[in-house]
Amino acid sequence: MRRPLAVIGPALAAAVLLLVSGCTKPAPDGHVTAADASDAADATPSDAASTSAAPSPSFTGPLFTPTQPVTMNVKGFWSWAYYDHKTDQMYGSTPYTTSDTASMAKAWVAADWLRRQGEQNKQPSSTALAELSRMIRDSETENTFKYHVQNGNLTSIRRMITLCGLTETKGTQNSWSLTQMSARDVARLAKCIGDGRAAGPKWTGWLLNEMRNVRGPGRFGPIEVLPADVQKTTAIKNGWLARDDGQWHIACMAVGDGWSLGIMAHYPSSLGKDYGVKTCREVTKQLLTKH
Repeated sequence: MRRPLAVIGPALAAAVLLLVSGCTKPAPDGHVTAADASDAADATPSDAASTSAAPSPSFTGPLFTPTQPVTMNVKGFWSWAYYDHKTDQMYGSTPYTTSDTASMAKAWVAADWLRRQGEQNKQPSSTALAELSRMIRDSETENTFKYHVQNGNLTSIRRMITLCGLTETKGTQNSWSLTQMSARDVARLAKCIGDGRAAGPKWTGWLLNEMRNVRGPGRFGPIEVLPADVQKTTAIKNGWLARDDGQWHIACMAVGDGWSLGIMAHYPSSLGKDYGVKTCREVTKQLLTKH
């Protein structure tokens, strides 16, 4: 049984977690600083094994308490970032390791295409809007590459990096889903979508509404543990794919009123999709002020 970490210093807490984790990578996460509070461990999966070291916070406080430790026993890589838009403060895992976005990048593909349409004073056809809607709500992949190419392919990812102020993101020619992002860049992208920079003034409301209505297998992670009233106003886009590298890649993005959240994970394919889904869900649950 782990001893509570709330009574020891952040640096020592990180060290303790690394000692008990049996890491499969050299300290992928878990370094704690004043601005970035996180703990990461690699061991065996268990929802029950996930523990929060902080004492029970007040139920009347803010929605999230991002300074409390986030601790889990999971195999593979995982990382998180919480962005407080009101204070412009980022919290989360370090170092800022990247993982690929899979379908999460579809939110940018849609945003970039719609903003550019608006900038050219063009009205998207009903067919285009229906295709973009299915791409977001149902994560339909059939037409995604078509819009990505129209956006300029790799140029579009570079535009996302500049427009949204991303620092670790790297694109791949002829692929939107292989875009590499850190968790904090995911949180920055979510803010960029929420504040209108990504899709522009005309289409931001439309895109956020589509992201609030994600359904089917893509509706998982943060949205599952948020309070019911907060779920209604939270926009999400997730990515999930078992790749040829023998890893499941999971990406979770959420943006709400004054906050955004990014969670990235990859782990052995044999563990299945739900393993990573639980990671996104559990990180969010531990960050919530009211558990």
